[in-house]
Order: sequence, then C-alpha cells, then structure tokens
Amino acid sequence: MGRSDSIVQKDSLDLPLFNLSTLIVATDNFSSNNKLGEGGFGPVYKGCLEDGREIAVKRLSVISTQGVEEFRNEVIFISKLQHRNLVKIPGYCVEGTEKLLIYEFMPNSSLDLHLFGKSITKILDWLQRFHIINGIARGLLYLHQDSHLRIIHRDLKAANILLDREMEPKISDFGLARSFGGNETETNTKRVVGTYGYMSPEYAGDGIFSTKSDVFSFGVLVLEIVSGKKSRQLFYQDHNHNIAGYAWRLYKEGKTLEFADESLIELNDIEVLRSIHLALLCVQHRPEDRPDMSMVVMMLSSDQRLPEPTRPGYYIEDDKFGPENSSSMPTQSPTVSHCYTMTHV
Repeated sequence: MGRSDSIVQKDSLDLPLFNLSTLIVATDNFSSNNKLGEGGFGPVYKGCLEDGREIAVKRLSVISTQGVEEFRNEVIFISKLQHRNLVKIPGYCVEGTEKLLIYEFMPNSSLDLHLFGKSITKILDWLQRFHIINGIARGLLYLHQDSHLRIIHRDLKAANILLDREMEPKISDFGLARSFGGNETETNTKRVVGTYGYMSPEYAGDGIFSTKSDVFSFGVLVLEIVSGKKSRQLFYQDHNHNIAGYAWRLYKEGKTLEFADESLIELNDIEVLRSIHLALLCVQHRPEDRPDMSMVVMMLSSDQRLPEPTRPGYYIEDDKFGPENSSSMPTQSPTVSHCYTMTHV
C-alpha cells in the first residue's frame, strides 16, 4: 500500500471508494470533451455513472507537490460535513498513482464564470445575487460554529462557489482548509496558502489565520458579487484602489449605490446598500473589528442599524502572481508580508 493510500484510509470514512475503471468509463477515459476546467491541483471532468448520476471528477495531477495533503483534507472534511450550502462528495478513488475526488455535478458551474465570464449570456439578477450571498454566509456559519469539526476554509473565492440547478451556492474546494479544536480561536503558519486578493492582512503578512480570515474573504466576495468586478481590479487611475478601497471611497462620498453592477436592471436599494455596508465591516483591517458569521447572517436578515466600518485593509500585489491562482509562500517573503497598506481618501 502506497503512502497516499495510507493517508486516506487510516481515517474512518463513511464514503464509497470507487474503482478507477468505473471513473474511466464514466468520463469516457477522461476525454477532453468532458473536461470542465482545471485548477491548481489538476483537471476536472464531467462524468455519468451507470445509475445515471452526473458527477464531476477531480483528477489530481501527479506533478503536484501539495496534492496528497490537499486530497486528504478534501476527503476527510467534506465527507464529515453536511449542509445544503457545501458541496457533496459521493466518493473518491486511490489507485496506484491516481488520486481522484468525485463531486456532485453542478450544472451552473462556478460563481466566477457568472460574474466575470465573457461567455455567459444571462447576467445574474439582484435577487439571485442576494440569495447567493445569504447561502454562502450560512455555509460559512456552519463551518465556523455549527459543525463538529469547526473549519476555516482559507481559500474562499468566487471560483470555489459552485451553483446547482436552482442556483443554490455550494462552497467547495477544502484542500487548504484547517480544523480548530477545543477553545482555539486562531493559529499561525509559516506557509501562507490561499488566493491573492482575498487574503486578510494578518494572514498574508504574518501567517495568522482564524475564522475572521474567512470573514475577510467573504467580505471581498460580497463586493465582487454586488459590483460584478474582480477583487484585484484597480478602479482609479490616480489611486491604487482595489475593490475594497473603491467601495470604501464611494461609501465615504455618499455614493455607495454607484458601486453596484451597471448591468443590473432592477435593484433593491436597501439590500444593495446593506450588502456593501456589511462587506465593508467584514474587510476591516483589524480582525477584532470584523463581525463573526453568526452576526453576518443576522445582519443580512434584519433591518437593524449597522455599525460604522473603519478603513479596510488591502494590498497591492506584485504582477508576478497570477490573479486567480491559489498560492503558498513563506510568511517571511517581503512580497507578501510588506505589501499590505491602508486605503487613503
């Protein structure tokens, strides 16, 4: 038995183990015609099992240096988590050098394609966007407080939000997730992993992560959903503002509604303003100033007056980092640890 087999099988899993031959048939031998996309750890293929179930198969690349740990995380965490806003794994496969994860198939693909994809013909309306925001919030609340594992996702972004037939959002990709035990509230790491543009200041700079790191990422994601623009996009020629800086500037100028996606025909002004305000609370520079996810869910569903946000923390990245790739690097790297600043107005 190889090392990857023992890493997965030493944990008690209530999850079917698939034969490689079954997945070869289901995906037509991993045909390029069935390829749905490719992430940092390998390609994903659409498949159909003999019983008619549609699946998505993530085939971890054999050249991935981080594949074993991330594979183990996905199998263990998702198999033990059950929530309508988390993606489900019907099974997995470990055979020879092959490591594959089987997901429920999401016919509406990922959120980033609907927000930023050029091939999408139908724009998400505001009702759908607000529903997606609420669903992601409920999923995060479950991870942080209601599940017995107490999970910090660490790579929450639009590409990791999948949409089912009813456009219900499902948080996916738990390869970088970590669980907390006992009364732990935060920890640190020498290897910062995640996606530039979504990382909180304390995590990117010092390797300190907590549930408030996910809250920061959620805030960035909400700003993307409302505006239809990417987090790393700069919005002013004379100011190096990313999405948080831009939202903050408009908020301070009393022009918050101008932040909303111009393609939206019908808006609920109250919900839009509340979503932007809440997002600014989530991306505040100091983690102790950010709300936890139970407060976020409550704020989304009530008309209670929200506290005033402080300036968000944001950073300007070195161009050598790709905008959509999950990355990892030591916390001592000056490119990461010294790139955070505060917005200026």
